[in-house]
Amino acid sequence: MLPTLALVGRPNVGKSTLFNRLTKTRDALVADQPGLTRDRHYGHGRLGKRPFLVVDTGGFEPQAKEGIVQEMARQAEAAIAEADVLLFLVDGRTGLTPQDKVIAERLRRSGRSLHLVVNKAEGMNRDVVAAEFHELGCGEPRVISSAHGEGVRELLELALAAFPEDMPAEDAEAGPRVAIVGRPNVGKSTLVNTLLGEERMIAFDMPGTTRDAIATPFEKNGKRYTLIDTAGLRRKGRVFEAIEKFSVVKTLQAIEAANVVVLMVDASQDISDQDAHIAGFCIEAGRALVLAVNKWDAVDQYRRDQVKQDIQRKLNFLGFARTHYISALKGQGVGSVLQSVDKAYAAAMVKLTTPRLTRVLLDAVQKQAPPRHGNVRPKLRYAHQGGSNPPVVVIHGNALEHVPPAYVRYLEHVFVETFKLQGTPLRIQFKITKNPYVDKD
Repeated sequence: MLPTLALVGRPNVGKSTLFNRLTKTRDALVADQPGLTRDRHYGHGRLGKRPFLVVDTGGFEPQAKEGIVQEMARQAEAAIAEADVLLFLVDGRTGLTPQDKVIAERLRRSGRSLHLVVNKAEGMNRDVVAAEFHELGCGEPRVISSAHGEGVRELLELALAAFPEDMPAEDAEAGPRVAIVGRPNVGKSTLVNTLLGEERMIAFDMPGTTRDAIATPFEKNGKRYTLIDTAGLRRKGRVFEAIEKFSVVKTLQAIEAANVVVLMVDASQDISDQDAHIAGFCIEAGRALVLAVNKWDAVDQYRRDQVKQDIQRKLNFLGFARTHYISALKGQGVGSVLQSVDKAYAAAMVKLTTPRLTRVLLDAVQKQAPPRHGNVRPKLRYAHQGGSNPPVVVIHGNALEHVPPAYVRYLEHVFVETFKLQGTPLRIQFKITKNPYVDKD
C-alpha cells in the first residue's frame, strides 16, 4: 500500500493548490473562494523514487451539525481515518483563528502522524509567521507557499521519512475511465457511492453539490475501474457563477479523458434538450456511452411509458448505446450498468485486422454498391483500422469524395453489426488514391 497524505484545514487555506503541486496536475479546482472543494479528491504523487497518494478535502468544520458543511466534515473525517500522514494547513497571512484550534484538537486525537503546515508565506519572515502557531500543540510549524512551491519538497521529505524509498507505484490508470455525467441533481454522486459501496461523494438534495470532477479508482469482481463523478451540466444561459463555469469545463474535460461515459437522466423529469446536448458532446468526443435512467422506482407506469417515448424521440441518435432503468439510491439495476460499461469499453478498444475489415467492406459493396455521381461510381478497395476509442475504419479507394452520407451510415451499420460494436460510436474516414497519370501530358 502506498503512503497516504491527507490535506486538512479550514476553508480557503490552500489545500487544493497544494494538492495540484504535489500531484503535478491541475485536477483540483482552485479559486479565491471558500468552500470550493467538497468531496474527497485523490491523486498520485512521487518524490524521487517514492510514490504516494494524496487526498484533498473540503473545508473542515468538526462542529458542523447540519447541511452541506456537515457533509463536507464527514468527508474530511473519512480522509483522516484512511490517512497515514495528516498535513494540517493553516493560513500564514490570516494568522491563528479559533477554527484552527478546534481542528488541531480533533487531529491530535486521531493518532495519525501530524504535520502543521503554515501556507501562503511567500515573501514573509518564516520565524515570525510560524511563531503564533506553536500554540496549536501540533509540533514544529512548517512554513511553505503551495502557490510558489517554497518549502514543499522539504515538507514532503519530512512527511515520507518513515516510509521505504523503493515502493512499487500502483497503476492509477488500470481499467476503463468511466465518467458519470448529466444535469444537476439526477443522482450522479449517489450512483458513484453505490458502485463504490461507501459514501465517497457528497450526495445532497441540492443541485450543484458536486463542483469538481472527482476520479476514484475501485475494483469490482476482479476488474479495475476509475470512476469520475462530475458536476451537473446546465444550459449555458443558466451558468452564472465563475466557479460553475470552471465546473462545466472540468466536466467536459472529464468526458474527453474518459473511455466510457454513463449519461444519467431523471425519470421524474422530462428528457430535455440539455440531455440531448450532453449526449451530443459525448458522441462528438467519440466516447463509448451507456444511458442510465435514474429514479425509476419513484415513478408510476404511465410516467415510465412517457420516459421511454421521450428517449425514442429526443435521444434516438443513441441507438448504439444500451439503456438501463435504475435506482441509484436503492442499488436496483446498477450491476447491469457496469456490465454494459465493460462491453462498451471492449467495443471502443477493439482491434480489427485489415483482411477481415476488407472482406466485410467488399461484401457490403457487393450487396449494395455506392450510387453513381454523374459518370463516376466511387470504388472502395480496402479498409484498415485507423484508431481506437472510438474505433476508426479508414477506407481506401477512388472518387470517395462522392460517397453520400446515407451510404456512410450503411457502412457504419454493417461494421457495427458484423463486429458487434454495441456501446461505442464508429467513425469512417476515406482516403482517396490519386491517379498517378492525372498530371501527365
